[in-house]
Amino acid sequence: MPTKPLADLEAMVGDSRVTVEEFRIEPGKVEEFARAITAEDPVFRDEAAAADRGYDRVPAPLTYTQVGRFPRYTPDDVDGKGFDLGFRPEYVLHGEQAYEYERPVAVGDVLEGTTTLADIFQREGGRAGTMTFAVLETEYRTRDGELVLTDRSTAIETEGAVDDESDPDDSASDAPDATEPDGGTAGSESAVPATAADEFDRVRTAADLAVGDAGPTVVVEDLERKQFVKYAGASGDFNPIHYDEPYATAAGNESVFGQGMFTAGVASRVVTDWFDLRDVTSFGVRFQSRVFPGDTVVATGEVVDVDRESGTVETELEASTADGETLLTGTATAALE
Repeated sequence: MPTKPLADLEAMVGDSRVTVEEFRIEPGKVEEFARAITAEDPVFRDEAAAADRGYDRVPAPLTYTQVGRFPRYTPDDVDGKGFDLGFRPEYVLHGEQAYEYERPVAVGDVLEGTTTLADIFQREGGRAGTMTFAVLETEYRTRDGELVLTDRSTAIETEGAVDDESDPDDSASDAPDATEPDGGTAGSESAVPATAADEFDRVRTAADLAVGDAGPTVVVEDLERKQFVKYAGASGDFNPIHYDEPYATAAGNESVFGQGMFTAGVASRVVTDWFDLRDVTSFGVRFQSRVFPGDTVVATGEVVDVDRESGTVETELEASTADGETLLTGTATAALE
């Protein structure tokens, strides 16, 4: 349970504050972040490759604004996401993350983020105990006030660590399953098809798509602890539960586990291998399980709706382990010709 009464937290709903300032989108950091989510697309590191694709600047990956959590971008009077909710970090889960894009974030942008506590509430989560949900919305704008994107994040504090025996249906209606996967193993013999970015032509027109069409498949095999460390260094998510084994096990976990946004970053590769970044208007995920060292992540997508008049294409996404344990589900929208 949070260290603050629920009534005090509810009184904070609607409060807004600047939580990110002078957030400079730097080329080296964009490349580092892209590599941390296993994206080797040269558009994220090579000006010539970006120009060939029609960009005047190198764009950043869809989830890049996670980098804004670094202390150098945080105002002196702000901790974390800007609100003292009394959540204990070792028992906090990232439930959902969603983005709405006005345009891609690009090298050279200097952004300011204003966060609003949009909602806070509690639900019973079965073996996870009482779960406290905090929904935070952050608008990122340029110095001249141009809105670039809005992100919406849901954090969940549980009463304790979620164990391997938790029932996946305990809290499915209100939260991610918050269960640890059984663990995809290194060297799984499952046949996992993979389509590299340069082998899948990006779709630019709605006429080229139909409901049921599959997007590219992204596979990241045999995860290692160092990949979680790389993502921590790239994103600024330094919660030790992702890289400090004694800390993680003391909190009741079987071992360290990957950041939810690391898995989301891998899933975002399906979208950016499928569509041009400029055409993506939304991307969102709902976390269901955690990824552990030795797991293989398989991310896929499918078209669920095509509006040929407006060019709007809706897709559903999933990332799972090689043996079928769902890690997250998601959606993405593209506005095509």
